[in-house]
Amino acid sequence: MATKIARVFSNNNFLSLTNNGIVAVFGFLSFLMLVRMLPQEVFGEWILFITLSNFVDMLRFGITRTAIIRFLSGADEEESKKLIGSNNLINLISTVLLALLTILIYFFFKTSIDESGFGMFFVWYPVLSFFNLTFNNAQSIQQAKLRFDIMLWLRLINVGSFMVFLTFNMFLKFDISVILWAYLLTNLLSSIMSSFLNWDGIKFTFMANKATHKIVLNFGKYTTGTLIGSNLLKSSDTFIIGISPFLGTTGVALYSIPLKLTEIIEIPLRSFTATAFPGMSKASIENRPELVKEIFYRNAGGMTFLLAPVMLICFIFAEQAVLILGGPEYVQTANVFRIFCIYGLFLPIDRFIGVTLDSINRPRQNFVKVVYMALSNIIGDLIAVFGMSFLFAGLSLTVFMLSSQSEVSDIFFMAKEYTVIKTLEWVAYATILFTIIGIFVGYVFLHRELDLRLRNVFGGGMLFLKENYKNLIRF
Repeated sequence: MATKIARVFSNNNFLSLTNNGIVAVFGFLSFLMLVRMLPQEVFGEWILFITLSNFVDMLRFGITRTAIIRFLSGADEEESKKLIGSNNLINLISTVLLALLTILIYFFFKTSIDESGFGMFFVWYPVLSFFNLTFNNAQSIQQAKLRFDIMLWLRLINVGSFMVFLTFNMFLKFDISVILWAYLLTNLLSSIMSSFLNWDGIKFTFMANKATHKIVLNFGKYTTGTLIGSNLLKSSDTFIIGISPFLGTTGVALYSIPLKLTEIIEIPLRSFTATAFPGMSKASIENRPELVKEIFYRNAGGMTFLLAPVMLICFIFAEQAVLILGGPEYVQTANVFRIFCIYGLFLPIDRFIGVTLDSINRPRQNFVKVVYMALSNIIGDLIAVFGMSFLFAGLSLTVFMLSSQSEVSDIFFMAKEYTVIKTLEWVAYATILFTIIGIFVGYVFLHRELDLRLRNVFGGGMLFLKENYKNLIRF
């Protein structure tokens, strides 16, 4: 029994799932506390800061992350050191350039930025970018080495220490400036730990050469766009809502609740893609396309079957889920969460199509797939947000002309609340549209390379469930 338990706890899928699961729980609790700790508008600014920071981090690390995971999986010891050196050096240069760009934009447009909800990002992201640099390097390198145990420790330090601070802050009641500094320092702490233990490969930084730079950059020029596009698929919703004078930071805060619930549901999916990618990459490098297809079928189908009942339960109890996370003032966004539950059914196939394209060294096709998805989402968001804004303007004018002055205020408020929620629902519908487009485009590309049969996804999913059920019974 002890041997079986040890085997389970050392399994990469288990460690990856634990990594994402524990981190998500801490993130969920932190989010829960911040929702109740901050006024709605300030909370909206915080969401914009985090969302835009994550987006720019994708720009920084997109050029190296997928490349280093793919090529380290098949490299010898000496080549690994050079690849890690290229990873660290390229990320350092990109961090310096992006920090300087952020500072310059804020310098020239300070007044406009301060009046918007994006001021927190432009002031503090340059600091954050250096504080979390080596932490992010370590995450990429350790995933390539399948050291999900190290990744888990680092993530626990990063998000766990911030959650501990927020727990105390429920009683201390520090304002947003202190909360922000605590967030920055927890990122610095995890980066110091990464470098001190050489988990980020810092001592190999200057072992890089032109050949490894070329390997990383040639692959990364497409994966950068892919990761940025993937991030835009979700963050563009927040950005467009944020720049809308009609919705603003209040709309961002409302939308963030169902979005956060969806991210929690995605935890198992992120875990299995993290473990499947190195395996598929190795099979591709060894010229074993049938194994690549087998991994794709089993994971995409298995995760679809696993998520379907979860989506159904969340759809039915959407009000209760939103109430638990955000409180009574956010319950009105329950239908937005229901729309995201439908979107969740398409996610496994879409995600594994993208991962498989990268693993067989087709990053350009994955980039094109994501471009189609991002463009359709942005266009859909713009139509939803600004189309509904014009509708509200027309309703407001009609109310003003037809109602008495004593009635205008109450009717105006009801019309605005209704229009805001309908706008957020249409933004969520755009999410379903771009996912369907992504599956279609990605499948066409993948079919050309591997002669896929989409129906085999469901057969592979059944095998996935049977195997895991048997393993559970044996345990």
